[in-house]
Amino acid sequence: MNLKRITLIEELEAAFSIRKKVFVEEQGVPLNDEFDEFDTLNGECEHVLAYYDGQPVATGRIRVLDGIGKLERICILEPYRKFGIGKKIISALEEIVVEKGHQKVKLHGQTQAEGFYKKLGYRASSTEFMEDGIPHLLMTKDLSASKE
Repeated sequence: MNLKRITLIEELEAAFSIRKKVFVEEQGVPLNDEFDEFDTLNGECEHVLAYYDGQPVATGRIRVLDGIGKLERICILEPYRKFGIGKKIISALEEIVVEKGHQKVKLHGQTQAEGFYKKLGYRASSTEFMEDGIPHLLMTKDLSASKE
C-alpha cells in the first residue's frame, strides 16, 4: 500500500472516480452533492490517494476551517476495506493538519463508521444528523493529546 498527496490532475481524476463509485453509485449520494468548488489542485483542500498493488483504491481530503482541520470525502473501494487503508488515510490527513500548524480535527462520520473513528481517537460531538440521506455524527479529535 502506497499513499501520496495528490499533485497531478490524473491523480485527482482517480480520486473522483473512487468517490463516484463509493458515494454516488454504492451509497446513492446525488452526483451534484458529491463534487464541489473545493475539488481542485492547489486550492483550499489537500487530497490524498492510496494505491494497493499499484491501483488507486482510496482517497480523502482535508480543509482547514477556522483553525480546525476538516477531514472530508474519505472512501475506500469495497474490495480493499479490510487492509487498514482507512487508518492510513486518516493519519496522513491528520499529519497535513499538524504541518499547517493546527491541533484539532473534525469530520462528519457516517454512523456505521463510528466505531472505526473511535478506535482512532475521535469522539462523537453531536447527535445524529442526516447528510445526503445518510445518518452522520460530528466527530472531533485533539491531535495535541495524541502525541503525549
